[in-house]
Amino acid sequence: MISINRIRVYLPLISFLGLLLFPITTAAQKSELSVEFHKKRRQQLREKLPTNSVAVYFSAPVRNRANDVDFEYHPDPNFYYLTGWNEPHAVLIVYNTPQTDAEGTYYEKLYVRDRDARNEMWNGKQLGVEGAQKMGLDRVVNKTEFSKEQTNFERFDTVLMFDFKNDVRDKKDDTSDLFDLQQQFKKAINYPDNFDADRYRLYQRIRTASEEEVPNLKRWISYKMNSDDSLQDDPVIQDFMQVGEETVLTDLKTRSAFLLKDYNFDIDQLTYFMASLRENKTAEEIRLIKKAVRISTQGQLEVMKAIHPEMTEREVQGIHQLVFKKYGAAHEGYPSIVGAGDNACVLHYITNDKTDLKNQLILMDLGAEYKGYTADVTRTIPVSGTFTPEQKALYQIVYDAQTAGINAAVNGASFRAVTEATYAVVQKGLMELGLIESEEEYRRYLPHGIAHHIGLDVHDPGLYENLAPNMVITVEPGIYIPKGSPCDPKWWDIGIRIEDDILITESGPINLSVDAPRSWQEIEKVMQEKSALDDFILPPLTID
Repeated sequence: MISINRIRVYLPLISFLGLLLFPITTAAQKSELSVEFHKKRRQQLREKLPTNSVAVYFSAPVRNRANDVDFEYHPDPNFYYLTGWNEPHAVLIVYNTPQTDAEGTYYEKLYVRDRDARNEMWNGKQLGVEGAQKMGLDRVVNKTEFSKEQTNFERFDTVLMFDFKNDVRDKKDDTSDLFDLQQQFKKAINYPDNFDADRYRLYQRIRTASEEEVPNLKRWISYKMNSDDSLQDDPVIQDFMQVGEETVLTDLKTRSAFLLKDYNFDIDQLTYFMASLRENKTAEEIRLIKKAVRISTQGQLEVMKAIHPEMTEREVQGIHQLVFKKYGAAHEGYPSIVGAGDNACVLHYITNDKTDLKNQLILMDLGAEYKGYTADVTRTIPVSGTFTPEQKALYQIVYDAQTAGINAAVNGASFRAVTEATYAVVQKGLMELGLIESEEEYRRYLPHGIAHHIGLDVHDPGLYENLAPNMVITVEPGIYIPKGSPCDPKWWDIGIRIEDDILITESGPINLSVDAPRSWQEIEKVMQEKSALDDFILPPLTID
């Protein structure tokens, strides 16, 4: 409930407040990845490409909010990873073998829009071709030249690409916008209008499957069948689900290859190649991730000090955003989850509109994005400053489970090992509290996975096999007991998640987000401290 006489409002964009409250400097912080970083990543990709192949990447589309208002542009992570380019309407081509032109030999070509004074008046300065030429690529040309590549793709045995999205708008006043670039490319590679990407991937997986991979592939196909009934009538897929002998598998590989013979493009391999590259971070990347994590933990700390029962979920989110902006984070890495009470039991709750927090737990899953790299930090705290006995009991289970998962995140361990260590603690804890009667029931209250990569994406690509040095992953167990659950009502409407960002090293896991208190004892202690925002009080608003 908001007091009539005193309204505390925490707004993310109040720069003057930030200057007063957080007197720090970021001038020495590296603002972007080096040209050498992107050049090295393209070289590593080139080494993975099949013989006589080419990889084609398109920039992210400009997404429209309404009428003439667009969302703020965000580059495609893979495109940015390989180039550092963050403007729309661009194409990157990486060749497996050297190409020649009048200027000599090259292995890559970037097509970008040139500068436009009228566009810059409305939308800000552009780098254009001249600016892109300083970014270390072999060739940079105007995007209008891309149409000349149409016949060239026929020279390659394989054209590697990601499948197309359906949210690319056609700018009628630009005949070489992203829509037109993609249309030109589709024509050049004979991309069918009725192309079925899922069926194509299934045929590809069958064509390349070993006997050892058959069980996992069958499980994946079964999952796909649940959302696409037509797959159940596909004769190749039907026969594969019955496969049991090597001779039969060989026959199915031949049949799959025949169905794919008219395509010289591949929408599958690039996913694997990029995952294998991006899961291992360089020193430059780790530095940026550390900064994003530090910003995010500072936000969690400030909320712990500033929160009170009269506050709203949206105000809590505002404190985080204020801190993010002050420390140089341009964006959130993903939509913020700030859920109190029953809302904390909604895993991807982003409405954040509850106005009466009272004595509830509030779950805050937020991550600042710094120079493209995102953190992912979750804390769950009592709005009143003190955990109730029920809240404390469940919180301790999640804390112990996360500790077990972090300890299991060692060099060479599998992702599964981290998950199993975490699940085991939750199973035991819920059993001891009488919330479940058998170990199998724990998934009722912990329905999600435990660990994922972070980087340019909050769920960064990776092969998800064994952990290795310079990977950065999350460990995020939780317990969620919504109203109506088959247990004592005293447990209802309690949702708890603790999530930290973990750097894998040869000597063991390092918790990058340790600055935000994890234990309930530390949280209660910090919540008694004075906040830098305590004296920030705005006058009430009156509407006639």
